[in-house]
Amino acid sequence: MCDTHHTHDTSPYKGLEHEGHDQEHTKWSRRSFLQALGIAGSGSMFLGSHLISASAPSPFTAAVAAAETDNILILIRLSGGNDGLSTVIPIQQYDSYANARPNIYIPESKVLKLTNDFGVPTYMSALESLWGDGQFKAVHGVGYENQSLSHFTGSDIFANTDLTTTGFSGENTGWMGRHFEELYPDYLINPPAAPAAIQIGNLANLIFQGEETNYAFVTNNVDQLEQIAQTGAFYDIENAPFDDCMYGDQLRFLRGVANTTYEYAGIIHDAYMRGQNQVEYQDNGFARQLALLARLIKGNLGTKVYMISMGGFDTHGNQPIVHERLMSNLSIAINNFYEDIAFTQQDDKVLSMTFSEFGRRIFENGSNGTDHGKAAPTLFFGSGLNGSAFVGDHPSLDEPNNRGNLEYTMDFRDLYGTVLAEWLCVPRTSVEQHLLGYQYKAIDLGFSCSGEPFDDIAMDNDPPILPDTPPSPDPENPDPDILEGIVHTPYYPQSRAPYIHLEMPVAAHVDIELFNILGQRVGTIFNEMVLEGATDINIRERMRDTLSTGKYIYRISVSGKKMSKSVMIS
Repeated sequence: MCDTHHTHDTSPYKGLEHEGHDQEHTKWSRRSFLQALGIAGSGSMFLGSHLISASAPSPFTAAVAAAETDNILILIRLSGGNDGLSTVIPIQQYDSYANARPNIYIPESKVLKLTNDFGVPTYMSALESLWGDGQFKAVHGVGYENQSLSHFTGSDIFANTDLTTTGFSGENTGWMGRHFEELYPDYLINPPAAPAAIQIGNLANLIFQGEETNYAFVTNNVDQLEQIAQTGAFYDIENAPFDDCMYGDQLRFLRGVANTTYEYAGIIHDAYMRGQNQVEYQDNGFARQLALLARLIKGNLGTKVYMISMGGFDTHGNQPIVHERLMSNLSIAINNFYEDIAFTQQDDKVLSMTFSEFGRRIFENGSNGTDHGKAAPTLFFGSGLNGSAFVGDHPSLDEPNNRGNLEYTMDFRDLYGTVLAEWLCVPRTSVEQHLLGYQYKAIDLGFSCSGEPFDDIAMDNDPPILPDTPPSPDPENPDPDILEGIVHTPYYPQSRAPYIHLEMPVAAHVDIELFNILGQRVGTIFNEMVLEGATDINIRERMRDTLSTGKYIYRISVSGKKMSKSVMIS
């Protein structure tokens, strides 16, 4: 309720208790409110940690690659740095393991031996049925050279695959963001009918970050996504606080924009209502995330990639109790999830994989815990694995580095590349672009989309042999590989008139169209032949009709290749 008793203090920092409050009631308007936020005409705003845009998903989907599959990937983030030696126990190195951890080691009587060489703690016994059904693989020693032991830098590297990342410097796009950027080149104009990705938890969202946008539908927690799935709305408009104030008007307005913007909320709701859970899940946050994903997948939402998370793995102290609770919850929920989607025979289409920013050290510390380490196993689940196994070489416990760290034996980028190429059916050339040029080695995880033999796949990394004399270029039909060299960026000289700086590696016919933030075509900026080299295009000069101030999107088309970026018109 608004306080109607005002003092004569006109300071704007006194909440409702100032004379300006009544004036704000009479003068406030939606446009002035947007202007106060500095977003009038842009069609976008930040609300909490979310970028809210006035555009809604187009009914027309962006063109997808011919090789697109109906396979689904679930990324499971174990936040904090999961202890690999409490997850996969090396039976052949058990004495070294137990001696390094006299107070926290897992007794042999509590090791579930899955093979003669490796086992898992009995508190992960819920995975035994998945192992028996050929739906569980563990890859040993996953990490990278000179692995960071920082939570923030380590998380960024596992998201952006840039091994040069240090502190706040590094690649600002993610491996999945680069994938979706190629898959949906017109995403800002024609987003897909269903969310490209769904992420629960606002940490590590760099994974889905592209140059222009984040490609994930992100909610802060499972409660928020459950609310969206159940109601089809992102915010509660009817029960907004401050009902009698201009603040209530503002809040209802903002929430209304958000609900219009998040039209995906209705699509998620429809899928949620179509799908039903057919097993009973535990009542904890991680289980609720998987139960919700099961309903969306069974309801045929159409989203290809999901990311969920479980926190608490930074086990510097009291590790045995904490890790047992975490991995018990994970194991039971994973087992329930695959049992659930098996009712609709979708278990062979859903692959899950864990990742964490780093592992833990071999030796326990003085607090019954372990400190930040390096390599750790990555766990894969799903009947698409076509068999259970431990994959790769387990690091030696007898030859740690001088700080007691396990050195990696499997580059995490090899797993990313394998998942992209062999599960999501992305061509190798594109995969290596998404991995920032890294020539990955495909790992036999039981699935193969490319059809390439795994033992020979490294030979495909050699660059193609080009003819000594290249054919004469055809401006109307340039070589698609050459078009990859096109550079385009908006810039704003002192005149404030927006320009597009275009650099062409070859002469070609160029068409540039302009769209507003709602995805409606405004007109053609440019449609003519461009010679090799740099060209600057004045948007206002080219567009004869007056353009309103605000945010727009231009789309460049050259011989079937399409590229889009946002631009501010001032």
